Amino acid sequence: MPMVLATLATLAALTTPARSATPQPAPSSGSALAVIERFLSGQTAGLPGKVVISIDTPMAGALPPCEALEPFLPSGARLGGRLSVGVRCNAKQPWTRYVPVYIAVVATYYVAVRPINAGQALMLADTAVREGDLTTLPGSVIVDPAQLNGVVASTRIASGTPLRRELLRSATLVQQGQTVKVLTQGAGFVVSTEGKAMTHAAVGAMVQVKMQGGQLLGGVVRPDGMVERK
Repeated sequence: MPMVLATLATLAALTTPARSATPQPAPSSGSALAVIERFLSGQTAGLPGKVVISIDTPMAGALPPCEALEPFLPSGARLGGRLSVGVRCNAKQPWTRYVPVYIAVVATYYVAVRPINAGQALMLADTAVREGDLTTLPGSVIVDPAQLNGVVASTRIASGTPLRRELLRSATLVQQGQTVKVLTQGAGFVVSTEGKAMTHAAVGAMVQVKMQGGQLLGGVVRPDGMVERK
């Protein structure tokens, strides 16, 4: 009989499922996930393109139940890519946990489709539109085609390179000593006079103009080369 009992005990041990010594993370409670999703949707409302939010399983396990959840972003957190969202319980037994999330911002941006030499003006044929996750690109990548108007390459740009603001500079539209028209606008009137630019200036830059009588006037260079007084 003792041998039979020992044999049964051995069989029971062999057929009992083994338990992992390491606790496995459990998913967040449904209410916590909903609160985090609403919070991140509000925080990312102003981002360009399509925002895709993925909430990972909390590393510390399931979030304890709480009737007063408050999500927050840790100091210095950037809304994009991988980050952690804090969840604070403002109840009788308060706690704070951090939930890993991934925020993708899918939008269009511009790349060079051919090599562009330093000082070369950008033409429409030099660029192409691509779509991708902006969080994987530098924050200065060009997403607005208006930023490509009247610019030249400040350094050599290889084909396929995403166009970034630091790779471009405004083209000089007004040359020092050039005769320019100065527009002065008011309520119901526009006055146009001529003078000579005192410095080089790009579109949108301030420039001083010496008028025929010797007076110096300041204005902003317009895309058509005129100077509008401000």
